[in-house]
Amino acid sequence: MIQKKICMLGAMAVGKTSLVQQFVKSIFSEKYLTTVGVKIDKKLVEVDGEQLNLILWDLHGEDEFQKIRNSYLRGSSGYLLVVDGTRPDTFKRALSIQKTTEEIVGQVPFILLLNKIDLTNEWELDDRKLRETIKKEWTVIKTSARTGQGVEEAFFSLAKRMREE
Repeated sequence: MIQKKICMLGAMAVGKTSLVQQFVKSIFSEKYLTTVGVKIDKKLVEVDGEQLNLILWDLHGEDEFQKIRNSYLRGSSGYLLVVDGTRPDTFKRALSIQKTTEEIVGQVPFILLLNKIDLTNEWELDDRKLRETIKKEWTVIKTSARTGQGVEEAFFSLAKRMREE
């Protein structure tokens, strides 16, 4: 069985922990819990007939006071870069995190998640900036940790890309 380390990256309170809980346990909680350091979960999945043991590193959210530790990123096979669609500043933060992550781990597969799609009436993301990102040929998936929309697709898409590398 192959093990793959996936890091969950993004600004504070974008839904990284909730996405992991939805994927691993099919649950969503309204209660906000700040991740301190890193929380590790595992999930065994099958991709194209092959068993993969996904080791999910849910890293604390990055903000102007707290940076992600380089040591947490080392050994990553891929990562999910999470943006909160209701907070446009998290998109800008994600672009910075992606650049830093690539400098540390190189060009490993990643997917940009536009989270909180269930709150589209509250979305504030600039469509022009999103189109520019998509032009970079990034994979972008809209997700909702609350409803589960796009969550399985995101993790399985990343797992498939990591398996192919």
